[in-house]
Amino acid sequence: MEYRQGSESTAAPGRGAPRLPPGRLSLERVAAALAEDGLIGPDDVKRVQLPAGARHASDVHPLVLIANLKLASGQTPGTDLGLERLSEWLAQVTGLRYLRIDPTRVDVPAATAVVSHAYARRHRILPLAVSADRVLIATSEPNDLDWLPDVRHLTRREIELAVVNPLDLHRYTMEFFGVTRSVRGARDGNREQNTGMPSFEQLVELGRVGEVGADDHHIVHIVDWLLQYANEQRASDIHLEPRRDIGRVRFRIDGVMHKVFEMPPPVMNAVVSRIKVLGRMDLAERRRPQDGRIKTRSPGGREVEMRLSTMPTAFGEKCVARLFDPDTALKSIDQLGFSAQESAGWNDLVQRPHGIVLVTGPTGSGKTTTLYSTLKQLATPDVNVCSVEDPIEMIAPEFNQMQVQPSIDLDFASGVRTLLRQDPDIIMIGEIRDLETAQMAVQAALTGHLVLSTLHTNDAASAITRLLDLGVPHYLVASTLNGVLAQRLVRTLCPHCKRPGPLGEAEWQTLLGIGQAPPSGAGAQAPVGCLECRRTGYLGRVGLYELLPITPALRRMIRPDLDLAAFNRAAAAEGVRSLRVAAAEKVALGLTTIPEVVSVLPPQE
Repeated sequence: MEYRQGSESTAAPGRGAPRLPPGRLSLERVAAALAEDGLIGPDDVKRVQLPAGARHASDVHPLVLIANLKLASGQTPGTDLGLERLSEWLAQVTGLRYLRIDPTRVDVPAATAVVSHAYARRHRILPLAVSADRVLIATSEPNDLDWLPDVRHLTRREIELAVVNPLDLHRYTMEFFGVTRSVRGARDGNREQNTGMPSFEQLVELGRVGEVGADDHHIVHIVDWLLQYANEQRASDIHLEPRRDIGRVRFRIDGVMHKVFEMPPPVMNAVVSRIKVLGRMDLAERRRPQDGRIKTRSPGGREVEMRLSTMPTAFGEKCVARLFDPDTALKSIDQLGFSAQESAGWNDLVQRPHGIVLVTGPTGSGKTTTLYSTLKQLATPDVNVCSVEDPIEMIAPEFNQMQVQPSIDLDFASGVRTLLRQDPDIIMIGEIRDLETAQMAVQAALTGHLVLSTLHTNDAASAITRLLDLGVPHYLVASTLNGVLAQRLVRTLCPHCKRPGPLGEAEWQTLLGIGQAPPSGAGAQAPVGCLECRRTGYLGRVGLYELLPITPALRRMIRPDLDLAAFNRAAAAEGVRSLRVAAAEKVALGLTTIPEVVSVLPPQE
């Protein structure tokens, strides 16, 4: 079963651990067993008692009651005996493996079809994975197995047990069965059929409901659950992808896509419609792409912005929601992964009174985060910062933002022309895509403004050839360009489980090239995988940067027939570090791995 491969934490039975009696766990017996194992002291046993509000011992799980007392751990002085540690102990006592539920790996419709919601709640169990011959079932009552023969007979499969955190079990039981019930209710509800966009291979089935209302309470519940779910899993994007037989929902987490849910086509169409309603998009228009945005609050109270984009596909509208958490997106320069040298060089470029500073890299390389963080730092009360974007990624109160609107001929070039009449000090252009926009950027720089913008190029020096290819005269590029920052995002090793993994000369040469030695003091680390990182070995991302300040010597080399290889050699002689050297430094610091950085770096020439 895929879930087992990805999320297990095996716990061997403890030596001499007391075996709890069969049946439901009792508070007194669990406390006594903990004392026998040395996890709590004799005095703590007296503190463990049933709360006044609970009529029976079975109302609240014993481990939850004990965890709420925040007893000092007898094995780890200075720490509380938390619910996670207690659950691991229970797994050891009963000889089962301990597992922390990773909701992104659960096939929710298949898992909730094994038993009913009432049955799962009554026996404190939750199916997590179903294969041809086996069912993985999580439980917080590993000694109360009266249900086991019935479920084995019902499923005609072997049952594999795992102990889980009681609160996680309760939460995901409610969520999984709740969203499944909403999908089923939305699919089977008696609704009037709406005329929507037919799929490319429309399969007409007489007597079946084609559309579900976007304001149906089941659909509202599904959308609310998806948005909260994505925020908890640190997803950067939500993909709603319609298909002929079954639609799928995928999250992008740390740059990698994960399938998290499936739903019938009518429900998928209704979910997309609900999101369009929230984003104030035209619900009736399904033939054209649309953009919108939603602003909501996370369960922790933080404001989260979502940028929406829909497009027609063969089987309905596909919707992508990009999540922008201000706490994550608007970081300081030091938090983005700049080294001390890169931070000093970048601050020098963006604090000049005029000129053009470019950030380059492919889509999803963190250019927007770098620009917003820089602008937030520059937007002091004594300067006027304005931007023209397509679309506005995040609303920032520190500066004035304008969105491109092609329907009324408001493009980047006309937007910059307007900003020049707004008495700006600093202008941010979302992207330089054509000659007219590039000319307006040059014009703004020549008239005494600092211009920040982005380009899609592989490295820093290629930004110069890109401007020349657009048609900007070489002498204007040379006189206005202050510098270029090329960047990539790579996954960072999980700090909870990474281990030293020295690399040989061949591995370093894969990254740096033949004959190149690894950085001095290289302390490379290797991924392992644990509960915190979903067994991937990686948790979070960090930036790789190639900072190219345009020095007088480099300005003289900017000509219509620019030799890019010679320019790069001259830049290296000036002290510019390539992306590969920056990547090697991150590997040497134990932040990431060579396979990870090689997967995002441009090929060596």
